[in-house]
Parts: sequence; structure tokens; C-alpha cells
Amino acid sequence: MSINSAMLAGVTGLVSNSQALAAISDNIANVNTVGYKRSQANFQTLVTSRSANAAYAAGGVTAQTRRFVTAQGLPTQTTSSTDLSISGQGFFVVTEKSEDLQPTDARSFTRAGSFALDNLGYLRNDAGLYLQGWLVDDEGLITTDPSDITRLRSINVSSVGGAAEPTTRATVNANLLSSQELSADVGLYDATLNSMAMYDPDLGTGVRPDFSIQVPVSDSKGGKRTVQVDFLKSTNPNEWYAEVRAVPAADVETGAGLTNGQLATGLVVFTPDGRLDSAATTLFPDPDNPVLTFGASADAAPGAGAFKWDTSLGVASQEIRLELGGAAGGLTQFDSQSLVQSVATNGTAFGNLTNIEIDERGFVTAIFDNGISRQIAQVALATFPNADGLIPVNGNAYRVAQASGTYNFKTAGSGGAGFISPSTLEASTVDLSSEFTGLITTQRAYSASSKIITTADQMLEELLNIKR
Repeated sequence: MSINSAMLAGVTGLVSNSQALAAISDNIANVNTVGYKRSQANFQTLVTSRSANAAYAAGGVTAQTRRFVTAQGLPTQTTSSTDLSISGQGFFVVTEKSEDLQPTDARSFTRAGSFALDNLGYLRNDAGLYLQGWLVDDEGLITTDPSDITRLRSINVSSVGGAAEPTTRATVNANLLSSQELSADVGLYDATLNSMAMYDPDLGTGVRPDFSIQVPVSDSKGGKRTVQVDFLKSTNPNEWYAEVRAVPAADVETGAGLTNGQLATGLVVFTPDGRLDSAATTLFPDPDNPVLTFGASADAAPGAGAFKWDTSLGVASQEIRLELGGAAGGLTQFDSQSLVQSVATNGTAFGNLTNIEIDERGFVTAIFDNGISRQIAQVALATFPNADGLIPVNGNAYRVAQASGTYNFKTAGSGGAGFISPSTLEASTVDLSSEFTGLITTQRAYSASSKIITTADQMLEELLNIKR
């Protein structure tokens, strides 16, 4: 009977509009939820099967809820360096537990990037989900994999302890007085038997240098060491005796030909216009490669002309490039006071972790208070052929579904994946004006559907009254 079908059509209208109201309620409730994607109930007709000559029978309506997962929310600025948003396609890969992940453990995908360090040093968002990425290996390299989810690990920064960086380069900018008076002992100078490194006024040994430059360096443990360059004006014009030595001498062990902590000996020669004549300088065997090579503390006793760190220091081998002519000006000889303009070195002493930074490519970098920065991981982004087909789960996250297709892992900014924006969060895509308008239309539609049932009921009552 058509009246019965009309009543049933009214019921489908009530059910469908109730579903629409539920979707709108969810949207309004999550208007301030980070990374939330609005949902919408889309209506479609239901048509009953009937013969060509049959009376019309109402089918009604059904509602299918669709979530607009690919919609991009506006980025909002925050003060936390671990708050992340994605500008473009992609999802953060997250898990419900941080450690001992098994292939069978569920992985989820989210745009909610409100990550912060937990008590164990893992990056976890407000929903308690842990951020996944590729970790740095023992050689400092990051190996990415576009399909193997088991290669991803929870990003942890608590395992990054203090850091030190050995000095590998030192640049000297200084001047030697060209009119320096000759030392009374210059004729007694001998780099091996009566050197500047042996100078001791109390014992009356060695030859006093005319000028000295101290270069601070850091060893492999961040320990502070000093390399000193001593100069003694020669009897020949534009020529100086030079010695490079460790201060104190006990910091190194030297082989034959080197005494009292000496590392290198030779001549430093200048051109008539006061510039360093690298070709004539003999302080280093190769003037184009002025490198001091320290053996490790654990190495065997050094051979002739070689040296190593003292065994008691327990530090690694080290090469220091000592540039005397590489700076702007470098080492000069003008008729002006002997002085040091600057000594620039790299390398740092031991430093503690002070901050974590994440760049647009997803590299997680530890910042130490001694100026060192060290990459520890790279955030992985997952893309899908149809992200709108993902299944929503608790915590504003999603799981893979047949409709979504399988995931592909990418680094930020590659293969269609978006860039990561640090110190920002993606806002909800809910528009309150649209949702409140939807509330009004849904309420009216629900009332109209109820009127269908009321009217059909009245018609059935009239039909029953015929018998009376």
C-alpha cells in the first residue's frame, strides 16, 4: 500500500537526518581539535522495485557519511619547536606504544602534530600516539624505505647525551715586528738541542722566543688543549725560526727529532712586502697541507718526527690544519708591534642537550649548549592513493582501508608529500557558520519527515473510519 510506503519513507528521513545531525554535532564538538577533518552526511534516494503498471511506492532516503580527510586546515603558530603541521599531502605515522614494536602492532596516521617529549624522551602527541621516523645509524646516515613499515622507529631524544667535537682547523691572523731586535741567544738556537720549547729561565736552558701565539683546541672528548707557535727572528732578513708545540709538553708523546712537546719545527719566511712566503716556509713538509697529525692515546710509541696524545688522556687520533696564511691577512711581517689579531678554531668542549629542532624536511636535530647540532632522525610521512577512504579511529587518527589503498612512506617535500612546518599546528577544517546553518536545515528536514508519518497516520485513520 502506498500509504504504508510513505510512512516508511518518513522513517528513513528521520534516520538519515539523525545521522546528519550526528555528523554536524561531531564537527561542532571538534571545532578546536588539532588536525580534525570535518565530516558530512550525503543523502541519496532509495527506489523500490515495482512493475510498470504498479502503483507508485515511496522508497525514502539513506545517508552516507563522508569525511573530508584531504581538506587542508589553516596553520596556526605556536611556541613549541616540536609542534608540527604538514603543508600539502601526507600524514604522520604514529603508534600506540613507543618501544618493542612488532610487525603486528597497529600503525595509525594522523595530521595532529601537537608532539611533545614524554618522561622517556619520546615525541608523543596529545592523543598519546608516538611519532615514527627513520633513525640515524652508527655512521650518522639516515636510510629511508618507502614501503617497509617495520623500518620505522619511535623518535627518542633522551638517548642523545652530551656531545663534543674535536678541533680540525685553526686559522691565525697575527703580525710579527719586522724590526724586531735579534736575540742575544739566536746564534745558540738549535731546534733539537737548544730549542724554544726547552726555554726555562730558572734553569737557564733553551732560547727565549721573541713572540708566541697560543691556539686553543679541543680533543675527541672535548678536553681543552693548547698548541703554541713560537717565533725567533733569524739573522737572515724576513726569516724566523718557528716551533709548534703542545702546552704542557706532557699532553703529547713525541718520536725522535722532537723534544719537550714539539710538534713541528722549521722556518717561516716572508716576502719583502711583509706577506707570508708559503713556498719558502719549511715549518710543514707540505706548505699546501699544514696539518698536525696526532696519534691516538692508545697507539704505540710514535716514530721519528711523529707524535701522539699522551696515553693517560685516553683520546682518539686527530688532525688539525694550522693555517698561518689562510685568514684575511694571515701571518704577516710589518714594522708594527707583534700582536695577535685573531685565532679562529672549530671544535667544541663538552656540551649538554638544550633544544630539539625539526626542519621542513623532517630532520630532527639535537642542539647542544656548546653550539654543536646533531641530526638524530627524520620524520616519515605517509601518502595514500585515496586518503578520503581511510578509516577514522580514536585520537584523531586513521587506519588503512581497502578504499584508501596502501601507504607509501616518503620524506617531506619528496614524491608529492608536503613539507613539514615546525612550530605550527593544523587547525580544524570545521566552519561554524556552515555547521549552524546545517543544524537549521537538518532540524527542518527532520520535522518534515515527522510530518510525513503524522499525515500517513491520519490517512490510515480515515481509512479505518470507513467501516464505522
